[in-house]
Amino acid sequence: MLGKAISNLMIKPGKSPVFETPDKYGLDYEDVTFRTSDGVTLSGWLVKGEKDKVIIQSHFGVQCSRCGFTIEGKGMMEKSLWNSDIHFLNQVKYLIEAGYSVLMYDMRNHGDSEQRGWITWGKDERKDIIAAIQFIEKHEDYKNANIGLLSICMGQAASTFAFGLEPAMKKFKNLKTMISVQPLTYDYFVANMGLPMFLVNAGSKYSKNKRNTDLTGDSFLPYVKDISVPTFVIQNSNDPMTDLNMVKQYFIDLTVEKEILWLDLEKKRAAAYDWLGKNPKPILDWFDKYMN
Repeated sequence: MLGKAISNLMIKPGKSPVFETPDKYGLDYEDVTFRTSDGVTLSGWLVKGEKDKVIIQSHFGVQCSRCGFTIEGKGMMEKSLWNSDIHFLNQVKYLIEAGYSVLMYDMRNHGDSEQRGWITWGKDERKDIIAAIQFIEKHEDYKNANIGLLSICMGQAASTFAFGLEPAMKKFKNLKTMISVQPLTYDYFVANMGLPMFLVNAGSKYSKNKRNTDLTGDSFLPYVKDISVPTFVIQNSNDPMTDLNMVKQYFIDLTVEKEILWLDLEKKRAAAYDWLGKNPKPILDWFDKYMN
């Protein structure tokens, strides 16, 4: 069935293995688990640096886990994102060396976290963001630490939904800032995949009727105005899977201190995700400004 196949491509769990661990990078860490408000158990690593500053990293969706993206076992469409593995532990390493600790975790239906239902491109995953912040604020060693969010693609969608839909987000006194990497709403992503509209419509209909997941109208854009911490937006200007006017609108709608960095990278969606691990200065400059 075409509708099921398209729905699987967009929202089916199980395509995001945890394929490496921090010890490969010489990093001290512990395995952690924590639960969301709706009872989903999430799995992650607390990578240990200094105890006064913690970055919470949230990954992109469907094809990604806490440690990044691997092309092993992927089809041609998934491989079109990037031509090699993406190692999120690269940026974790330079963050640790700069004096931060990092909580990196698998969102629900990704990696080693609990699989329950279907991927919702940030709307349900917003509860994972809340649980991650609460985990740090309740941790004996980190409860007084300043917190920054490194929110990537669906991770930033989840963060933005959280600011708009979760009252707890405004009550985290130690949450200081966010880096929002490549905002992307589901509709623009699907439209720019080049699929015929009959396939898009078939997938959307199947997701709604068979999986109770309606993605056709859900968007985090109305909640950008609710973001309450200084935000740094990073976007590849050659990204083929988005609408740059949507990204510009995201930036315009921010009502906090803000900056945007336009990258000139290869014409692939995941070029910016790979860039993160190789270009520490913009990331560290922003976090240092608001977390020291």
